[in-house]
Amino acid sequence: MTTSPAIPPSYADTPTLLVKIFGKDRPGITAGLFDTLAAFTVEVVDIEQLVTRGRITLCALVTSPGARPGPGSGSGRDAGSGSGSGQGSAGEGELRATVHSWAESMGLEAEIISGVGDNRPRGTGRSHVTVLGQPLTASSTAAIAASITATGGNIDRIFRLAKYPVTAVEFDVSGTGTQTLRTSLALEAAKHGVDIAVVASGLQRRAQRLVVMDVDSTLIQDEVIELFAAYADCEAEVAEVTARAMRGELDFEQSLHARVALLKGLDASVVDKVRKDVRLTPGARTLVRTLKRLGYQVGVVSGGFTQITDALKVELGLDFAAANTLEVVDGKLTGRVTGDIVDREGKTRLLRRFASEAGVPLLQTVAIGDGANDLGMLNAAGLGVAFNAKPVVREAAHTAVNVPFLDTVLYLLGVTREEVETADGSAGDDDHDADGERLLGAPAS
Repeated sequence: MTTSPAIPPSYADTPTLLVKIFGKDRPGITAGLFDTLAAFTVEVVDIEQLVTRGRITLCALVTSPGARPGPGSGSGRDAGSGSGSGQGSAGEGELRATVHSWAESMGLEAEIISGVGDNRPRGTGRSHVTVLGQPLTASSTAAIAASITATGGNIDRIFRLAKYPVTAVEFDVSGTGTQTLRTSLALEAAKHGVDIAVVASGLQRRAQRLVVMDVDSTLIQDEVIELFAAYADCEAEVAEVTARAMRGELDFEQSLHARVALLKGLDASVVDKVRKDVRLTPGARTLVRTLKRLGYQVGVVSGGFTQITDALKVELGLDFAAANTLEVVDGKLTGRVTGDIVDREGKTRLLRRFASEAGVPLLQTVAIGDGANDLGMLNAAGLGVAFNAKPVVREAAHTAVNVPFLDTVLYLLGVTREEVETADGSAGDDDHDADGERLLGAPAS
């Protein structure tokens, strides 16, 4: 025997009351309100509660006493319920008096507004707008809200994701397209010095994802080739080659070969020294640890060297790692690299390969990087995040983070600071502040 699914009630034509309670928060307010309403046999249509600095705002949308919703077909009031009759009106008056009396006894204020039906349906085209500010000012918030309205969007909800190391706030927006919002808000982000990410709402935001990061100046604070150059006493020469590449005189592969050639003859034991010199970006461990707890897979792709990325993979428990490999013969660096070069196209190719191996659609990938050679994977990923990047990269990526904390990327995924701290507390982890000082291979505190 097949059971038909229950047809949800339709409140379209049903008289409803919006009951608003506000005042100093204390335990028992929510239970008290609904205990009071229970005497009138009303149905709860919607509830929302917010507590800000010890002040509660509790809203309950309920049917008027005696009113019953129609079936799922949308039919209105039940003719035998007394709704719309003197009996219903009398019941509503008694409810109002009782709620006001209860609120007064609790030192609270109450407001009750009559109406018909449920909340209006949210508009199509739903997005999450995440704003990061250090600080987040009233003027920037006003500009963001005005920009959303100007695109035809409606702000359905706002809540705070984090209060440190940055203020992170999320706007739930409907009524306009994600790309339209992204374009409009990018101008406000640049004008007001805040970071804004716009992603489409939907199940995909909660699905398992793959996060792939660049390494140099993203996952770590350093440029690894410069760390090697310090031991080869050729820092100035490496810097000059880098400058030529920045001027467009050399492409990435040419500059890589030219810089690595300067390391010829360096003892391979230097690799261990460089590993110890590497400094993780503040928040790097927190980001990776939290993503892994969420069931995400995490990888790195680097124009640097496997001698470092392989150690990072073990140290941080990464799922994927790929980079160029310094050739070593008879215990010395030869000044050459082996294997396929990981350049801009290589990073994009590796992102696609990792996604395939992880069983994650490309739409569900997040790429994070800072340089021009990251642009391919930033644009190919479902969400490309420019992290403290050069202007050309910030302009081309889906969103930018311009604060020195890598774990702020979590807020773009809808993860709150409170959730991170709760998970860390349960596991005894607390290394956000230490991330920037801890070296690769150094013991955890």
